[in-house]
Parts: sequence; C-alpha cells; structure tokens
Amino acid sequence: MLSELSIRNFAIIESLNISFQKGLTVLSGETGAGKSIIIDAISLLVGGRGSAEFVRYGTEKAEIEGLFYIEDDKHPCITKAEELDIEIEDGMIILKRDIAATGKSVCRVNGKLVTLSILKEIGKTLVDIHGQHETQDLMNEERHLFMLDHFDGDRIVNQLEIYQDVYGEYEQLKKQLKSLTENEQQMAHRLDLIQFQHEEIRKADLKVDEENELTEERLKISNFEKIYKALGDAYRSLSEDGSGLDHLRNAMGQMESITHLDEAYQENHDSIANSYYLLEEVAYQLRERLDIMEYDPNRLDEIETRLNEIRMLKRKYGNTVEEILAYADKIEQEIFTIENKDIHIETVKKKLKELESVILKEAKILSNMRHQLADRLTNAIHQELKELYMEKTKFEVRIKKREGSHDDPFLEGTPVKLTADGYDYVEFYISTNPGEPLKQLSKVASGGELSRIILALKSIFSKHQGVASVIFDEVDTGVSGRVAQAIAEKIYRVSVNSQVLCITHLPQVASMADSHLFIRKQVANDRTITSVTVLSTEDKVTEIARMISGVEITDLTTEHAKELLTQAHRFKQTAEAIQ
Repeated sequence: MLSELSIRNFAIIESLNISFQKGLTVLSGETGAGKSIIIDAISLLVGGRGSAEFVRYGTEKAEIEGLFYIEDDKHPCITKAEELDIEIEDGMIILKRDIAATGKSVCRVNGKLVTLSILKEIGKTLVDIHGQHETQDLMNEERHLFMLDHFDGDRIVNQLEIYQDVYGEYEQLKKQLKSLTENEQQMAHRLDLIQFQHEEIRKADLKVDEENELTEERLKISNFEKIYKALGDAYRSLSEDGSGLDHLRNAMGQMESITHLDEAYQENHDSIANSYYLLEEVAYQLRERLDIMEYDPNRLDEIETRLNEIRMLKRKYGNTVEEILAYADKIEQEIFTIENKDIHIETVKKKLKELESVILKEAKILSNMRHQLADRLTNAIHQELKELYMEKTKFEVRIKKREGSHDDPFLEGTPVKLTADGYDYVEFYISTNPGEPLKQLSKVASGGELSRIILALKSIFSKHQGVASVIFDEVDTGVSGRVAQAIAEKIYRVSVNSQVLCITHLPQVASMADSHLFIRKQVANDRTITSVTVLSTEDKVTEIARMISGVEITDLTTEHAKELLTQAHRFKQTAEAIQ
C-alpha cells in the first residue's frame, strides 16, 4: 500500500506531505483545488508520461516521492526488484522521480537510479489508476487471459505451470532443430572454425597448474646469480673452518665435560647438540642445491614462449586454462553433432513429435479449464453489473485458438500457435444496450457506463490482480441516486482487498471512507498553493453536507449527511470481503 506521498513544486502544489491508511481513502474538495493533480503526481511516480509543464513556475524541478509497504514476499514488485538487484528491507519500496524544468526525468527505486521503463514496470505492480479518460489495465485485451487464469485462485495457475514445464523443453528442442537445419554453407564455415580451434587447443597440450609452475621457474632463473650467491654464502658460514658449526661443535664438547655435575648442564648440552645436527643437515641440503644448480639461458626463452602461447589461448578461449579446456570439450561435442547432424536431426525430430502429443494434451486440459471458468466469470460479472443497475448489459468471455502455420503442431486438423500460456487467446466482449451486438471491451465508449463496467470488473479482480493500491479518479461522474449508492458500496468492497484512493463528488462514496482528505486551494504571497486536511468525524459531516447541497449547508443537509454516515457504517459492518 501507499503509505507516504511527498510532492514538491508540482503544478500548483508547492509542498505537500500526505499519509495514507489502509482501506478506502476519499479525496474531496472544490473543483480546481488540486485533487486530480495529486493523482497526476502519483501517475508520474509510477512511470506515467511527464513533461516540463508539470514543474511549478519559477522552480528548477518538481519532486515526487512515495513510500510503499508490501506485506506479501511473493508480490510481483518484490520479484521484479530482485531481478533488478534492488535491495528491499521489511517490504519497504521508495519510488522517487524528479522532473527538471527542461523536461528531463531522474528516477530512483530505493535510492538506485533506474530508467523510466523500469520505474514503469515496478510502478504498474504497485498502483492501478482508473480515470474517465484513461486506457485501463482492465481494458487491455492482452491482460484478459491473465485475469481469467487468476479468477479461480491457483487451480488454472497450477495446470499452467505443468504446461510451461513441457513448453520450455519443447521450445528448447525447436531451437536445437533450427540450429541443426541452418544454412549448409554457414554450418560448414562453423565446422571449419571449431575444428581449427579444437586442434589449436589440443596441440597446446595444456596442463592445469602449468602456468603457475612456469612463472615460478622463470622467477628463479631470472634471479639465478642472487640465489647462487646467497646459497653459497650461507653454506660457507655454516661449514668452513671457524664457521658456525665449528663453534657449535666446540660448545657441545665443553658442555659434555660437565654434564655429570648437574642435570641442567645435560639439558644445555642436548639443546646445543640438537641445533648442531639441525644446522649440519641444513648445510648438507645447501651443498646439494649448489651442486645441481646450472644456469641455462635457453630455458628462459622456452618458458617465455610457452607462457605467451598460454596467454594467447586465454585471450581467445577463456580466462583460465580450466575454461579453455572446458571450451575444447564443448566444441568437440559440437563437432560431433555437426558431423553427425543428419542422425541428430532425426533424433530431435522424433523427440519433438513425442513431446508434441504431450504438450497438446496439457494445452487442451488448460483450455478446457478456461472454458469452464469463463462461464463462471461471465455469471459473476453479470451479477456485479446487476447490482450496479446494468442488468440489461451482456458480458461475454471469448476464447479463441491462436492460429498457427504449417510448421506448428496440429490440433483436430488445424495448426495452432503455442505460447508460454497455451494456445488460447482471451477477450472480454460487452453490450450495454439490448439489441446491440457485443463489442470488445476496449471499444466501449467512455462515460458513466464505462465507469460502472470498470468498477464491476475491479470488484471481481481486485483480489487477484496483485496491485497494492487502486485509484479511482472521478469514476462516479454522471450518476446519482441508487446508482451512486451501488457505486459507493462497490468501491468499498474493492477496498477490503486493496488500498483504495478515490476522488469523488458523491456524498454516498464519501460516507464510505475510512479516511477522508479535504483538498483546498489557497493564495499565499500572491501564489496559489494546495493544502490537504485530514477530516475529523465532525468535519466529515460538514463536508458531506456541502457535497449534498453544493453551496449552502442547512440543517436538512447536515442531517442527511449524518444519515449517510450511519448507513455507511451499518453497511461496512455487514459487508463481506470479496473472495
């Protein structure tokens, strides 16, 4: 849900901070006070189109920031953020967008700079805005299949996952077959290339630790004189007359002559003896190393040549010798496949044919489930429309097969195009007037009827659509009386499953609010500013009375307002959550 909204230098808004609650929040106020500007700001915050015209006159940039809290770890927003390496703690998402006076936008998600398209991807999982003049997500036929699948909880989703497992394997085999049947000349060139590469690596006869060993050997040869001199000096210091070993031998003899006088002298003698024999062994090892040391200037050239060869292969085939050898194994398999491609093609074709029957079976199960569910959805929508006094409206879920080509699998004699969602294409059709043909939902004219249709759909799908916040921007325009009351009840029902922000002029809707914000336009220092007030219970009565009367608040309108609030309270206590 949207918890906090901060707006700076946006249109007539100088500075505004708003806290939102769960449930239904109503925004009301006189025309032109800035209610829709707040919704415009939220729209831009979640990736809507922006321009320099939104920047308050005389300022450098407009700033919009929103804090959202997501309770569901599997929410699409969390998934999308993880894909983009955006850190999320305790379900907190902060969106920020700055729009400069030049029109340039800067977007951030949890402090990380993102593109506008990424902001929009994340934003559409958080907020769903419905206004009279906007193309809604619900109107988009590309979303209708998703809505149908999620109408009945996880039943179809589970079958879809089974189908998609098979589909993934099926697509992989199709790519493999396409690769095998590519242009013969291209395949021949590829074979020549990888055969050359494989032979080059094979001839090099690489060893995993060879590079490190050669580097160490090169270091020793490069420092031959220094090593030889150090070993020689050390050996002479230990072994020549008057050297360290001579002194230790003398000390050992002196101590041996008095060991019988005190046990401590024996310990001293033993320590000297141990040191003597240890250093004697060291001197022997130094002598051996000196004897075998031989400087070979040609060996240094051999090492450099070999290291250069290894470096050249690393530049071409991998960052390490292990990667080069792995690449050699990979292209060896590819060489075998190309050289035996005819056999391999037949094997892949056979697997594809076997898999076709499996995938069509799973796709058909999926399609049958959708057809059954379509009838239930149609009945549910009709019931919602009836409650909104649109009982003569006809709604229909049409499911069509995606037409395929001769390369696609055949179902009942007709080629069908398989996608990750099966072969079905779903569209919602509607007719609002008796005798008129059903039309695509996206072709329905705007106005009060469209608002009620959208509200009916939203009542059905609000629980499954996944967005954290739903915004209704004057969707109740052009209605009154019993229709207005029905709309108010529907909007409240949507708020049971999603946070709802609603701009309204209807007292019936305002009376349903869990939180009521009053938007006021004022003039300060010769500039227009917008302010927001959270209404108390008493203030709610006054504002609803104003909405009823239009101008003058009377005792009658005040009593009417109180009655509306009482009725709303009674309805909210008995209303059942939309399942």
